[in-house]
Amino acid sequence: MDLPSSLAWLIDEAAASPGPERFLAELGRRLLADGLPLAGGALTLSVPHPIIARRTWLWRAESGTVIEALAFAAAPPVGAGREWLAGLGPVWEERIGPSPDDPILGWAGLADGAGAFAPGDAARLREVARFAAAPLAALAAREARAALLEAYLGRRSAARVQAGALARGTGEIIRAALLCADLRDFTALSEVTEPYAMIAALDAYFDRVAGAVHAFGGEVLKFMGDGVLAIFPVAGASGEEAGGDRNACEAALRAVAACRAGMAHLDQLRRAQGLAPLPFGAALHFGEILWGNIGAADRLDFTAIGPAVNLVSRLEGLCKPLGRSVLISGAVAANTGSALTPLGEHALRGIAESCAVFALPED
Repeated sequence: MDLPSSLAWLIDEAAASPGPERFLAELGRRLLADGLPLAGGALTLSVPHPIIARRTWLWRAESGTVIEALAFAAAPPVGAGREWLAGLGPVWEERIGPSPDDPILGWAGLADGAGAFAPGDAARLREVARFAAAPLAALAAREARAALLEAYLGRRSAARVQAGALARGTGEIIRAALLCADLRDFTALSEVTEPYAMIAALDAYFDRVAGAVHAFGGEVLKFMGDGVLAIFPVAGASGEEAGGDRNACEAALRAVAACRAGMAHLDQLRRAQGLAPLPFGAALHFGEILWGNIGAADRLDFTAIGPAVNLVSRLEGLCKPLGRSVLISGAVAANTGSALTPLGEHALRGIAESCAVFALPED
């Protein structure tokens, strides 16, 4: 069966496309080679993500480049693909499937004065859409799985799991700055707070902490009740020589400063509503951790363990006795030029050696 290049590719190879952007760019390139007069294309996928509702990839025929536009769950629905295509020329667009969440594929023709695609070209695009249904279904399923994994595991951990790092007991040793945060007197507060109000308070607190972590390149590994464990990995195998240790520690310090500012603002909002503030403690440490799969045979957790994780958890427990919201280990202090307030050496429960402890000057 002699098929045009675009249709043959959709049958034989498209389902293995590494991502939606490559799928759209390659399909557009082949349609151009088949003689279709295109100025651009757009592909929209719905994703099961708590923040992002839809992702749209926009391809420009002239340059071959693809850019991405996001539609957020809290925002009114916007046809980003159609709006962008309309700026290039006449638009042909079709939903590939009966469900409102099925992919949308669209194309812009050349703006040569015509108000629509020629009937023959429109018929060819409808045929392309039919052949694209199967590979797009596979692509949409992969993107949905990736979105769910990222929402529950974090970006880096999700990528490792998708790459096949699934065996129990496997992992890698990485160097990272660690942040451990915890609310003060959470148990007492939860005893006198209605459950849904407590959940709302926790969500607001986690928004401030996780938002600060992500803003400076870190990743939240785990929410543990009212606790947070996050890492700022050293980039690259030769990260130490390239200043990677220092960069990770500086990023963690900036994140914890942003976290304090966010929590101060949250406390202002809560006081204005007649609610109690949410005092918290956070600790920073730097060291090697084992990052990988741990758990039962049929229930795994992708997390971090090691002496550095133990130390940062114990250090956070000193925040309340020392009257500080943030404590910093000597390992982090040695990798930053930021001014810190020394608090001396302190013994940590379960840790053999004492730890040099520092605080932020303004804390």
